Amino acid sequence: MKKAGLVLAVLLATMAVALGGCTGGKAEETTSGQITIGIPQDLEDGLDPHKVSAAGTKEILFNIYEGLVKYDESGDLKPAVASDVQTSSDGLVYTFTLRDGVKFHNGNAVTAEDVIYSINRCADASGGEALVPAFANITNIEKKDDKTVEVALAAPDTDFLASMTAAIIPADNADPAVNVIGTGPYRFVERAPQESITLQAFEDYWGEKAHIKDVVLKVVANPDAIVMELKGGSIDMIARITDTQAAELQGSDFNVLEGTMNLVQALYLNNAVEPFTDARVRQALCYAIDPQQIMDFVSGGKGTELGSSMFPAFGKYFDESLNHTYDKDVEKAKALLAEAGYPNGFSFTMSVPSNYQQHISTAEVLAEQFKEIGVDAKLELIEWDSWLSDVYVGRQFESTVIGVDASTLTARALLERFVSDNGKNFINFASGDYDKAFAAAVATTDDAEQTAQYKKCLQILSEEAANVYIQDLPTFVALNKKYDGYKFYPLYVQDLAALYEKEE
Repeated sequence: MKKAGLVLAVLLATMAVALGGCTGGKAEETTSGQITIGIPQDLEDGLDPHKVSAAGTKEILFNIYEGLVKYDESGDLKPAVASDVQTSSDGLVYTFTLRDGVKFHNGNAVTAEDVIYSINRCADASGGEALVPAFANITNIEKKDDKTVEVALAAPDTDFLASMTAAIIPADNADPAVNVIGTGPYRFVERAPQESITLQAFEDYWGEKAHIKDVVLKVVANPDAIVMELKGGSIDMIARITDTQAAELQGSDFNVLEGTMNLVQALYLNNAVEPFTDARVRQALCYAIDPQQIMDFVSGGKGTELGSSMFPAFGKYFDESLNHTYDKDVEKAKALLAEAGYPNGFSFTMSVPSNYQQHISTAEVLAEQFKEIGVDAKLELIEWDSWLSDVYVGRQFESTVIGVDASTLTARALLERFVSDNGKNFINFASGDYDKAFAAAVATTDDAEQTAQYKKCLQILSEEAANVYIQDLPTFVALNKKYDGYKFYPLYVQDLAALYEKEE
């Protein structure tokens, strides 16, 4: 067996720099106090860690649940429920040693049976595909002793360890959506629908304990109310405010921290709905936009232009040259529309969640840019729960402006959703060439070949204009000056345990 090296360097993301400096040490080492944090929507897609899809839900569950391994703020995998992992020389067998002293929030010790149950649950394909797609590659899970679990694969998978961030839950928990029991630094206390979620520091946490005892996650669904809520003292922190809101907080009791959202913002097109079944129409929309103009309007010029479904934190997979696949060209856009049978343009609807001001503002600029090519794009604001049920799950939409994140820091996490028969392929993209390239990327263990195949996937998404790609948005976090410790991750998470109250 060979050691996997469990601080596994998946990638090193460029960490954010604080716009407003915070000074002072931690007020105390013991867990105490309360902080109220604003969130843009309730956790509408449930609390089952293996089934949630919304990024806003997953970033909260990061504090409640842990896998055998977990990511840190540098994008490295580190030991969590497992203290050690070894991999066989052929890459087919992973042996996990469970950490001593890990307890669930109900007080029970984590056992090998719990680990096996959790992995099997994620590998279950009774609903059409495995809850964690990489687990479909598992051929056997075996308890070697009370502290050792062995997982065998059908074929080597260089990204397999990253999938082991999947939550470990009790084997006797038949309904994790109701009984929220994890091993993380915070335990779930209660949820008041459409109002708040309350978490409490877990006293028996195996690692460094959370510094703030009680966390209240207050739903602030109206983006226009954010600054008022902050200045009024009803919330102490909120992530992903706009640059305009950040400017309004200058000279206030809040520091504004700047980072990167680490997501792919685009006008996502339903490729199964006319006229977006025609690649020429999709390409015309791509030629019609100016991403820099959008960034200037939405975030004061900040942000990173994207030309496909990959953002810069992924390092070697990010291909900046794809940003120029469709440099703005109004005449070429009009010619493509005429060739596709729309010489006078057409009308369509952009269904945008009403609680994300950045996406709303982006849609407003898009609508103006599309007018130049005779296309009338109507903005429809919908509640978040309706967006999840109707757009993402039901696929009843023409287009939507949203940001798509990655559940793990692997190219597979971003690109698997565009495979023709993938359950998360909400845009109904279908390309035989794409499916072939993705399958080749997953099948190989040669890093250079895998990188080349993933880049081919990105090129296909760009050239076939699967979506109108825009940017990786900047993120601004407002944090009351009496707190510190906020960490930016190259994933869409909020590390609440790192926050602390400063000394007076």
